[in-house]
Amino acid sequence: MNYYNIQNKFFVSVDCVIFGYEDEKLKLLLYPRAFEPVKGSWSLMGGFVRENESAEEAASRVLQQTTGLKNIFLEQVGALSSPERDPFERVISIVYFALIRIEHSNEQLLDRFGAKWLPVKNLPEMIFDHKEMVTMALSKLQHKAGSSLVGVELLKEKFTFMQLRKLYEAIYQKEFDPGNFRKKILSLEVLEKLNQKNSTESKKGAFYYRIKTNKIVEGLDRIVKY
Repeated sequence: MNYYNIQNKFFVSVDCVIFGYEDEKLKLLLYPRAFEPVKGSWSLMGGFVRENESAEEAASRVLQQTTGLKNIFLEQVGALSSPERDPFERVISIVYFALIRIEHSNEQLLDRFGAKWLPVKNLPEMIFDHKEMVTMALSKLQHKAGSSLVGVELLKEKFTFMQLRKLYEAIYQKEFDPGNFRKKILSLEVLEKLNQKNSTESKKGAFYYRIKTNKIVEGLDRIVKY
């Protein structure tokens, strides 16, 4: 007897926790579920893994189909496998989080799916264990933002220190002392100062910075203590 034939079979899905940043708020992309059960309830972007693709390929496909974007930051968070997590079928879900610039997403695609960008601090009820997925992904994002400048995928290519600090405050949902934050970031020697200023932040203007090319960042976790 073929060993594989006697094993139980069940579904494998991917769910994408898609973070964006707008108006100094960390936001999450949700959409109303398009099919039963619980049709119309808020849900993460997701889908089943196809026979001819890996979980990573499935997650990338879901992101492209729903946002119109390719080659964006995507990382696995973990897997949820409780037999009771989906009350209708046995489904193991592999969770990913993505970071995208909201203005780069395809608005027509989002409208077609009924998707909305909603503040992480004020999320509606979601289906099944999707809230747990968001909590896991946010924790992963905070951890990565504490050891690298991963969060800058949510900013424009050039940014001021205030804009960077506001992003980190949105990610960690806490305030940082401006002077300490600036000192710690500068000590890492990962930013390049540009000869351009943002004139809206102060009378003197604030210089723009960008990340040095191929610069590996270490020790940024120190900033979260302030």
